[in-house]
Amino acid sequence: MTPRKRRARTRRLACAAVTAAATAVLASGPAAGVAPDADPSPEASPQAPGTPEAPEIPEAPQTAQPPQASPQVTGTPPPPAADTPAFGAYLHYGERGVARIAEFSRWLGGADLRVGHTYLPGDRWSNIEGAPDFLRAWADWRNERDDRMFVLNVPMLERNEAGVSDHEVRRLLRQGAAGQFDHHFRALAERLVALKVPDTIVVLGWEMNGTTYTHRCGPDPEAWKAYWQRIVTTMRAVPGQKFRFDFTPSRGRDAIPWTQCYPGDDTVDIVGMDAYDQPRGMPFDEQVREPYGLQEHVEFAKAHGKAISYPEWGLFRNGDNAEYMRRMLAWMDEHKPLYNTLTDYCPHGVWSCAANPGAAEVYRSVLSGRTGGPAEPPASPAPTPQPTPPGTVPPAGCSPLDLGDWVEYWLGGKLCLRFDWWSRTR
Repeated sequence: MTPRKRRARTRRLACAAVTAAATAVLASGPAAGVAPDADPSPEASPQAPGTPEAPEIPEAPQTAQPPQASPQVTGTPPPPAADTPAFGAYLHYGERGVARIAEFSRWLGGADLRVGHTYLPGDRWSNIEGAPDFLRAWADWRNERDDRMFVLNVPMLERNEAGVSDHEVRRLLRQGAAGQFDHHFRALAERLVALKVPDTIVVLGWEMNGTTYTHRCGPDPEAWKAYWQRIVTTMRAVPGQKFRFDFTPSRGRDAIPWTQCYPGDDTVDIVGMDAYDQPRGMPFDEQVREPYGLQEHVEFAKAHGKAISYPEWGLFRNGDNAEYMRRMLAWMDEHKPLYNTLTDYCPHGVWSCAANPGAAEVYRSVLSGRTGGPAEPPASPAPTPQPTPPGTVPPAGCSPLDLGDWVEYWLGGKLCLRFDWWSRTR
């Protein structure tokens, strides 16, 4: 099963799991990349049509917080150098994600995280319009300092992870291109302006070159491009807006070459790329050279006069790959994206995932305390053993269930089955 198909399967299961146990384990939840221990999301919706049923999941105990090895840094950090790529990490979709930015900074010796990143739920239109209670904490964080960036992934269609057929996707894209959904995006734009974040970076319809999302491009690239243009035009028409729109495919060809989905320079401000360490066994040099890979991304953006970004990146199929971490950080220091945000939950992350000590040591050694210019990565950092957090190792006789990455971050970790009881591990 390809990575995208596997993600689609696990995300559909997650949607059903959220519905079955919304008041027990999960509380509610949004779109891609949600980290453990989530606070309730806005307007939790009933199960999406067509989503397979899942068994009810009993409540699990609270997990320990990630380690904070560095002392708290007080005072306002110095302004970053002009050539320093702004960076952050995806830490949680809701208010907990805002709080974790400061915790992550302490772990990095006071490094200046200038990027806050979250996702709007793609279950129904009312959530895609951006419920104020969901966005307010992020808006407040953004407005504490002028040099911060707020990055918001915005689905283009509801039922965004419900396994909608290509035939239905084609129909919906054509409806969108005809203007049927304009009012939803006008409402979102007005809400962001009212919350005083008119300069939000909107990652619209991300990973459109794959098969995971209802907002995928493959079933009708021309309708997809026309719909993108319609959304951007609608949001830019709202008084007071200063939005920047980030066109972000996944690295590589996937289901369709992402260049066939590019909607045009007039409605794109940034050319992003979601770049994980996959597939299994692919070295970093090949990730650079492959068709529609890292090098082509940089060259395409340059040819179109656009900045680049990496809204999602991190470890994946090759485990605790310190070499990937070192090379990817060096790549970004060389090519200076407008921003990057590491996906920091297992299996991708380094702070909240004890399974990746080698990559964590590289990430921390390169970025610790960074407020100035780019730093040279260490030549060969040795992995540093890290203490195992409580609950990381399953009890004797307990078998962890492989429910997939997407389900596990909703649950806060793996479910572990032993006869008639459950436990949760990170």
